[in-house]
Amino acid sequence: MADRNFQKSMNKGPETISKPQGSVSGAKIEFWLDRSARRMDPKLFSEKARMMAEDLGNENKNQSRLNKRTQIRKFYDEVLRLNGLALSTQVPWDSVLPQVHMLVAKTAYAKGRELVSQNFLNFIQDSVGQVQSKDDLRVFADFFEAFMGFYRLYGPNN
Repeated sequence: MADRNFQKSMNKGPETISKPQGSVSGAKIEFWLDRSARRMDPKLFSEKARMMAEDLGNENKNQSRLNKRTQIRKFYDEVLRLNGLALSTQVPWDSVLPQVHMLVAKTAYAKGRELVSQNFLNFIQDSVGQVQSKDDLRVFADFFEAFMGFYRLYGPNN
């Protein structure tokens, strides 16, 4: 039985983990306007977070099982945990970064179980792809926090 379920999930094709195509109305979330100058997008925590929350909230209206707030919250909590580890002086960054990249696999698993949408997977892939330093992870965590605030308003009531 388990082999059959595994084969079924493998036959879903490239949709399960596809190349990131964007999150906010088809546009990729970019943390930095100028990475070398460490200049953040001033609308990242307002407009972009709101638009992404609306988009993912609308997906839940079409398919009520997708993007439930409790499911999204698990990923947010993991990002906060990793950010805390990164800020700790006891844990080297080289140990934290692989765990950040593990978020993509965890999200793909949730997508395979039809708990999150392709757009949420794209968001995680895009964001993790931008994390190269502790500062990048901090911005990712802050963006996710802003998103969660808006998702409370636009997302499902679960």
